[in-house]
Amino acid sequence: MPTDWKTLCNEKRSRLYDSIPREWIIPYLSIKEHPNVLNVPAKSGLLTRRELMITDTEDVDVILERLRTGEWTSLETTKAFCKRATIAHQLTNCLTEIFVERTLERAKELDDILASTGKVVGPLHGLPVSLKDQFTLKGLETVMGYVSGIGDYAEEDSVIVQILYECGAVPFVRTNVPQTLMWGETYNHVFGRTLNPYNRSLTPGGSSGGEGALLAMKGSPLGVGTDIGGSLRIPSVFCGLYTLRPSYARLPYCGSKNAMPGQESISSVLGPMTNTLSGLKVFMKAVIGAKPWNLDPVTIRKPWDEDAWNLSEHGGIGAQLCFAIMWDNGVVKPHPPLIRAMAMTKAALEDAGHKVIEWEPHRHLEIYKNAESIFAADGNHDYKTECAKSGEPLIKTMVPSHSEEVAAGYEFEPPMSLVKTFLGDPAEHISTYDLFKLHEEKRDLRKSHLDHWQKTISRTGTGRPVDAIISPAVAYTAVPHGLNTDSFYTTLCNAMDYTASAFPVTFVDPKLDVPFEPHNFYNHEDKAIYQLYESHLFDGCPVGLQLIGKTLEEEAVLRLTSIVDEALQQWRAKKTEMSHKN
Repeated sequence: MPTDWKTLCNEKRSRLYDSIPREWIIPYLSIKEHPNVLNVPAKSGLLTRRELMITDTEDVDVILERLRTGEWTSLETTKAFCKRATIAHQLTNCLTEIFVERTLERAKELDDILASTGKVVGPLHGLPVSLKDQFTLKGLETVMGYVSGIGDYAEEDSVIVQILYECGAVPFVRTNVPQTLMWGETYNHVFGRTLNPYNRSLTPGGSSGGEGALLAMKGSPLGVGTDIGGSLRIPSVFCGLYTLRPSYARLPYCGSKNAMPGQESISSVLGPMTNTLSGLKVFMKAVIGAKPWNLDPVTIRKPWDEDAWNLSEHGGIGAQLCFAIMWDNGVVKPHPPLIRAMAMTKAALEDAGHKVIEWEPHRHLEIYKNAESIFAADGNHDYKTECAKSGEPLIKTMVPSHSEEVAAGYEFEPPMSLVKTFLGDPAEHISTYDLFKLHEEKRDLRKSHLDHWQKTISRTGTGRPVDAIISPAVAYTAVPHGLNTDSFYTTLCNAMDYTASAFPVTFVDPKLDVPFEPHNFYNHEDKAIYQLYESHLFDGCPVGLQLIGKTLEEEAVLRLTSIVDEALQQWRAKKTEMSHKN
């Protein structure tokens, strides 16, 4: 008799729990009494002083240097992160696969090679790397948020995993995703709900939400996620991280699992997530340097471009830049903390000698409607087919059930106006011809938006169009589970295939981020999101923004983001110094 889907889920969760070494189990901490768990690893007593020092080191360049010189071994570094990752999992439910023995064998092998040859294996030698539960690892299941994935053991590594091994990395855990992947939150029937370590009553975002929670807990120095509508940037800004959303096919996706795998008009892309900017560049240079186009026929043959990194098309290093700020996309008005973060960024850039102008939104509703129509073109056939394999139901909302709320200790009653049902649940798929027309419309919109960008040359004063756009990635910070309804600030980039990064700016401060007076609402969602804001609800949450460049501008976007990040650091330091003098 076939095993029912609930039993399969229970068995898989049990296997995951059993994969945690018994000596790494921590006492249960209730959400109500311990909403913020960022300091638990340090207080748990499980990590030695040296392990805390290793895992608290955020700069990937520093970690790699210590691994290269032998100051740290890969074995001790990997074990430290394995231990911290399992602590993070017990607090946030962020992991799907834990394979400690296999991982430590790999780390020891790398140490032996370094000891015997005096040479590192590659640019990521000895570095533990976490992976979103889409990237297949030979011999391990790839559940990807579906019950049907249980028992799906990979026969070979995905291309990105092959390259990580070639570069000397140590893949060590995989992280949770939502069912279907097409949510900005992280919940599925197999593993359950992932929580935000800043406040576990709030979502860490999605669909790379497991990575977001893990990295925020410093349970990994570098993670790999994916993004089709904001799935790298949303968890990054909700969890205080840096990320890069590359353009289509810049990095190798071949061999990875995916939802709607044949949908290639708005492609999912993979990208790095880290606690510091250095990790993004290290990852990009390493993966591109491995010539992924020789393993993935779709990947663009484009080596790392040092000229682009040095801003050759943006006036060169040291030139005055012009950024445009999108205060509001004309669809949803951002909450007060996002407005303050943009004002801070504007002040910091101007203080550093750069220009900042206002971005004028262009055909946003048309772009949003086109993108959502492409995503829903098959009438949810792909999702329903995958669910039918096991008999599990398609998840219609991310809002916790009443029993889950009571058990977990969540203390928020979501307004019905904000409860999002799955993608509008389209009745049926559209015709091939109609899909072709959507693709044609998207091409026209991309051309129109590019022309709009190019015309900003008349307003920048630099002799160039705007160098980059700065905007919210989401209209708010992390929200209670089930209430992440806004995704267009990010989806704009996916539809236009603009390279984009996300970076942290500040934290919610109820004294500074007071509610705005009501405005003329654009639509019912704009009104509902306005009504959601209560400053105390988001107290202490990270506030991040995104930086948008043009297509295939990965190197330039990384450099421009570093300029913005440095300007913010210098501006904060100056403000702090002035306040001390006063």
